[in-house]
Amino acid sequence: MEYHIEKLASPNAVVGEGPVWSSEEKKIYWTDIYGGKLFRFDPLHKTNEIIHDGVQVGGFRFNESGGLILGSWEGIILWNSDDDFKVIKEGLVEGTNIKIRVNDAISGPDGSFYCGTDATKWQNDLVFRINPNHSIDVIDEGVKLCNGMGFSPDETIFYSTDSLRKTIYKWDYNSKTKSISNKKIFVKLDDENLGIVDGMTVDSEGFIWSAIWFSSKVMRFDPDGKLEREIHFPATQTSCPMFGGENLNELYVTTASSGTGENPNGSEPKNYDHKAYRGGDLFRVKLDIQGKPEYKTNF
Repeated sequence: MEYHIEKLASPNAVVGEGPVWSSEEKKIYWTDIYGGKLFRFDPLHKTNEIIHDGVQVGGFRFNESGGLILGSWEGIILWNSDDDFKVIKEGLVEGTNIKIRVNDAISGPDGSFYCGTDATKWQNDLVFRINPNHSIDVIDEGVKLCNGMGFSPDETIFYSTDSLRKTIYKWDYNSKTKSISNKKIFVKLDDENLGIVDGMTVDSEGFIWSAIWFSSKVMRFDPDGKLEREIHFPATQTSCPMFGGENLNELYVTTASSGTGENPNGSEPKNYDHKAYRGGDLFRVKLDIQGKPEYKTNF
């Protein structure tokens, strides 16, 4: 299948990540984690505006009462602007010795904010949930770099990504009690020539889209974990997909320039071309598939 890939913005993002579509504004927000920036891309006027420049933001979502909730390297922040924000949780994740240093985050159907850490040099990270009352529940431990998360359309499954294990897990989710249990392997990339699973999203049919860092592509898996298709992009470090557009049929994909010109770090696949273009851009591809609206937090 042929796809028309559009390059929308090229701010040379060090770790471009976490795109989120605003249906009200009809704009896509995204972050450069290492660069400490948040961008807002306007598809109508083709402008990519910097709206935050400071603390590193690993993931974010829109909040019901306005503004954004940021999962940052310094804690959880309710944010309206760089002049109007409030830190609601910082320091260690309650009951652990792991710092709240967020690498990825989403909102859930319960209005909570789900976060994964990058605080332990990729050895012992956590998936946790901060609830609207600011209490914290630890969901998973011992992760080797937390990444993409999501919920099935019927709100019975929670997905989480362990990047260095090249694994996406599926969990039972109870929307009434908010309990998450029964962790199982959903997808594991055993091919030594494939990169690592990174950011993800779930479409309206319950299929999972996962960006494969080092492999220049996004892979779509059916609800049983079988590969349905893959879309290739002109940058090796594809980091996160997200649906947007008027009909939620446009897939926005972030990429990262991190590591350009540096020595291998050991997580590259066997056949990786270190001279290939890594990224730092925002891409878009229009599809015959619809995404589903992202949840908002309720803080």
